[in-house]
Amino acid sequence: MDNLLAEAITLTMFGMGFVFVFLTLMVALTSFMSTLVQKIQPNLASAGAPSVQSSTMIDEEVRSVIEQAIKIHTGA
Repeated sequence: MDNLLAEAITLTMFGMGFVFVFLTLMVALTSFMSTLVQKIQPNLASAGAPSVQSSTMIDEEVRSVIEQAIKIHTGA
């Protein structure tokens, strides 16, 4: 019984150690790749998506349909 408990603890520590090493390596490599991409293309982070003005893009019929759907959904 003592030997079985020792083997279980050893296996648990080995498994937890493997997961810890894997996750640490993954975080380090991800950080390295992020830094590398920012050095290669520094303006990529500031590019962002173009801003959309929703008030000018939606006509009145679509707006009324959306408002009715929200009223039905909320029960107001």
